[in-house]
Amino acid sequence: MNDAGIVAPSRGEAAPGGRTGRSSDEAISCRGLKRCFDDGGVKLWILRGADLSVRRGEMMAIVGRSGSGKSTLLHLLGLLDRPTEGEVFIEGRAAGGLSERERAALRNTRIGFVFQTYHLMPEFTVLENVLIPAMVHETPFRWLAGAGKRHRARAGEILEAIGLRDAARKLPRTLSGGERQRVAIGRALMMDPDVLLCDEPTGNLDPKTAGTIMDLLEEIRERRGKAIVVVTHDEKVARMAGRVLRLSDGTLSPDD
Repeated sequence: MNDAGIVAPSRGEAAPGGRTGRSSDEAISCRGLKRCFDDGGVKLWILRGADLSVRRGEMMAIVGRSGSGKSTLLHLLGLLDRPTEGEVFIEGRAAGGLSERERAALRNTRIGFVFQTYHLMPEFTVLENVLIPAMVHETPFRWLAGAGKRHRARAGEILEAIGLRDAARKLPRTLSGGERQRVAIGRALMMDPDVLLCDEPTGNLDPKTAGTIMDLLEEIRERRGKAIVVVTHDEKVARMAGRVLRLSDGTLSPDD
């Protein structure tokens, strides 16, 4: 790891949505979250009223058996899906009434995603993969007018901080699993979100590499004050978080 830390760009416009009056330390939360799917005319309730709140500078782990709804919950928190009932709050802003365009803007600028299978673009270099959120955010005119140069500089600083400066021009297929996951984390940090949502981020890694990735997430939490939610089936990984919740029967409870 590099001592440079994870740098932050200047903030742009405030994200859309109405304030709820909740604590300014609350980065992401949900209240009464329910999700029901229609399975051939049969209602299948995955979530039955999940509540959680994650503060800035806190890492929380969510554990539960396979099929308990962990990924469903993460998709709802990340505004990739809408709940059947309940509400998600991003930085105290209720997301339920937002348009798809506004939700996409929040996902792009306020939430970083890290997935088990990395989801890197195979034809893009490491640097270009990290740049993807910025490419989505900027118009072609702004990119050519100078924004692209600034974003490239920031992406380079991120790669330096996560120990991948020398891999900037490499393609993902030439990297190890741990290196690919670090690229995915770098991409998640590109727009300096307050929240990182990590779905089984160590699931494809050996124990030693998994520990390295969790150490990186802990450094990001400590240095940058990010709120980090880690969904995992690995109890050892979960114990590295400051707080653990267990998802069972569609609800969340503290894990003892």
